[in-house]
Amino acid sequence: MKKPESSEGNSASTLIAERIAELGDWRGETLAAVRKLIKEADPDVVEEWKCIGTPVWSHDGIICTGETYKDKVKLTFAKGASLKDPKQLFNSSLDGNMRRAIDIHEGEAVSTTAFKALIREAIACNSGGKSRRA
Repeated sequence: MKKPESSEGNSASTLIAERIAELGDWRGETLAAVRKLIKEADPDVVEEWKCIGTPVWSHDGIICTGETYKDKVKLTFAKGASLKDPKQLFNSSLDGNMRRAIDIHEGEAVSTTAFKALIREAIACNSGGKSRRA
């Protein structure tokens, strides 16, 4: 699968790396750590870049986006409402019919094992697997 390019000709992966570097604080470190976990959970993940400057990770559809704000890194899962979340990682956008999000604030950590399982669950959901909620 070809990785989308930006209008400047930089690959999405390059733009994500540049965003991480330009943040230069805990948000960049958090985004880099989450990116690494996503790639470990799915070596075939496709990195994309929304025109508004948001990293997107996809596999048979969007898995999640990685937005950075002054006080948090927000990982929004496109089909989060359809995913099992036994470790209750989702802590934001809980009232929506489709999306769910994980807000990570400075000093907070996300369970590596639970996060990777959630990524794999999202991929299975995108692929029409059996990981959807009943």
